[in-house]
Amino acid sequence: MSPEPNQNYTRRILLAVSGLSPQIVTETLYGLAINRDKPFIPTEIHLITTEEGAHRARLNLLHQQDGYFHRLCQEYELPSITFGESEIHTISDGAALLSDIRTETDNEIAADTITAIVRQLCNDPKSAIHASIAGGRKTMGYYLGYAMSLFGRTQDRLSHVLVQEHYESHKEFFYPTLHSRVIHTRDNRPLDTKDATVMLADIPFLRLREDIPESLLLGESGFAEIVNRTTRQQQQEPHLYLDQKRELYANEERLDLPPIDMAFYLWVIMMSDREGDLVKPHELEPEQAYSESFVPIYRWIYGDMDSTERTEKSLQQGMSQNFFSERVARINKRLREQLGKKVADSGYIIFMAGKRGSGQYRAKIDLSQCRGFDNVPL
Repeated sequence: MSPEPNQNYTRRILLAVSGLSPQIVTETLYGLAINRDKPFIPTEIHLITTEEGAHRARLNLLHQQDGYFHRLCQEYELPSITFGESEIHTISDGAALLSDIRTETDNEIAADTITAIVRQLCNDPKSAIHASIAGGRKTMGYYLGYAMSLFGRTQDRLSHVLVQEHYESHKEFFYPTLHSRVIHTRDNRPLDTKDATVMLADIPFLRLREDIPESLLLGESGFAEIVNRTTRQQQQEPHLYLDQKRELYANEERLDLPPIDMAFYLWVIMMSDREGDLVKPHELEPEQAYSESFVPIYRWIYGDMDSTERTEKSLQQGMSQNFFSERVARINKRLREQLGKKVADSGYIIFMAGKRGSGQYRAKIDLSQCRGFDNVPL
């Protein structure tokens, strides 16, 4: 069996949620590492669970003599996998651990805990995550799947484990063993764990990470806030507001642009309104008129002429093609990071307006959708 491509990531994470049945961990690990055409052998396992679930996981999975996680690894000669008490994340409201998830408040706490852990693990570019939604209460699986949609990357996967009838939910079954081991059903029917079938059903999911603003990807917002803010931003009409401090906001989201990029962005918006599409300067012919109209805006944004001297000097012979193209690329990159790709591309970026190769550019947003631009010196 050849390993799957994600096996090349230095951090390969199995992430699961569980309630009172920690078997989900060993069943999923078996399905990933052993019963798979292209094995995914995790380097670490993380489990999100309740207080009672954590207690059962520690004793049933991690006990040094009888823990089924250690048994599986030894029996199938798996390489070292990091999974200890520090990788068991118990859902908490900050003051007390949750013994179960029953109320609306409990569900909100679980959602925020799952969201925070998925966000943290997905923000490591060296990680590839395989998340299992099979364990725990149904809402836990829902929140894990939704969080993977919000933060998951191309290398991340989602699955549900399928266990053969009679073995499923049996308190003594943890994985198909190499050798015979007899367990009994409630009606005293004997079963051999060696004969059990465990397989994973891969679940396709939408990856919305590019559409999430950077502040939500890197911040500490809870599940509901992320969903509500992203939804609200995507439903709003594009709108820019330049306040008296010369800070720029896109639908209430402050844009963190360096002064030179902010000045260029304002310049493009206002020039597009006044003169139509802007033609990118030719490679060997800097555009003098562009420099003359851009520099006053740059000075106005910066507020300190001494700090603009170097840039102004580089623009004395006109605005070069390289300067123009670099500003467009940097501004669009920051807009996509801060607003999310979907919102930025549909209403804010600087785009090629004419036919391909025409070199004509304008801003997606129109000056009529902007407030506070009256004092911009153009």
